[in-house]
Amino acid sequence: MFPFRALIISGLVGSALVGIATVATAEPVFPPGLRIGLEPPGHAVVSKRFPGFEDPDNRVAVTILDLPGGAYPDLEAAAFGNQAGLQNFKREAFGFESGMGFLVSGQAQVSGVTLHKWFLLATASFGSRIGNLTTLITVEVPEAAIGTYTDAVVRKALQTVTFRAPPVEEQLAMLPFKLGELAGFRVMQVLPDGGVILTDGPTDNINAQPYMIIGVGRGGPAEPSDRSRFARDMLSAAPLRELQVQTSEAMRIGGWPGHEVRATGKGLGGDALSLVQWVRFGSGGFMRIIGVGRTDAWNDLFTRFRAVRDGIDTK
Repeated sequence: MFPFRALIISGLVGSALVGIATVATAEPVFPPGLRIGLEPPGHAVVSKRFPGFEDPDNRVAVTILDLPGGAYPDLEAAAFGNQAGLQNFKREAFGFESGMGFLVSGQAQVSGVTLHKWFLLATASFGSRIGNLTTLITVEVPEAAIGTYTDAVVRKALQTVTFRAPPVEEQLAMLPFKLGELAGFRVMQVLPDGGVILTDGPTDNINAQPYMIIGVGRGGPAEPSDRSRFARDMLSAAPLRELQVQTSEAMRIGGWPGHEVRATGKGLGGDALSLVQWVRFGSGGFMRIIGVGRTDAWNDLFTRFRAVRDGIDTK
């Protein structure tokens, strides 16, 4: 059992629930692409610089991290660890709209300015339709703005924190490329680093069904003669065992120079899989497209993978 959950079972639950009851009903605001929303405090509005809210005039920031559920243990350990530099340090169980969390608060000196800080750590509750979610919400208020953004005001805002299902369309709109053709695949997950996973099947278990991973990266080989090695080196991280390259050739992809690698291997269950990787090189960066599926269905899958590839446009 996580330490903060043990606290929740204790008498702290009562005081936290009292806090929930005082929250006025309001519509939460969700920053684009995030599964976490809240009623922003004071004059804070959705930030254009980072995921969350800010009041530029008062230099107030509410930063929201939308993380996988597996990130929780490390963040919890940090919350219980040494908080050097944080004065009037306080840790407590904290109730909010979508469940219970853990709140750390205190003050710190940054470049001669006193900053009042609050850190709300929470995860989606057991049985939640959201699932696989950890959030860390950080609120920073300079001493000069504490008259407006009081402890009570910040706590009231944090009590309105709520979760929603992944806003897939919003997340897709934020990608640096557009998917014009899905070829029967569905969007399984939009990755925070600007990529997307597509799959074809009833579950999100890509070890048991065909999938594609599309992402972008900065840099790349400066010389055309290095592109083949670059593409093959990236393939070494492919999630297949006994990987064997079948073909590797330069080609044009969407009007850009590119490279195709085809390979075979075995999945975690020992089933025979085939893989294709396309790398499209551009100015200052590259796009990587991977398609993986069972070898006995490869002909049909390869046609569909290629249709998705040809339907991708950069923004």
